[in-house]
Amino acid sequence: NGLKVSAHLFIKRSGEIIQFVPFNKRAWHAGVSTYKNRDNCNDFSIGIELEGYHDDAYTKNQYRSLKISIKEIMTNFDKITKENIVGHSDIAPERKKDPGSKFDWEELMINL
Repeated sequence: NGLKVSAHLFIKRSGEIIQFVPFNKRAWHAGVSTYKNRDNCNDFSIGIELEGYHDDAYTKNQYRSLKISIKEIMTNFDKITKENIVGHSDIAPERKKDPGSKFDWEELMINL
């Protein structure tokens, strides 16, 4: 189909986690992006996509799986901390709206 988009992880609404790209490999999830004055976030980030649309509320199962995934990632990659977990809307605000206004950042950060 010619698509050149991928994320390391995809979390379904049920909470099921699907890994598409190993964490130590580059994925194509961010596109044209900037974080802390560094361009091309695909080069130095781990992408996690949540099933849904930026206007959807995410499920408890998605938050649970997202927290489990992030904890595992932080255990293995010391440069990934709570302080630098961001959404697409933070790194490419002109192009991306997700995770959107219904994403509960406070819920994500509890016990992370």
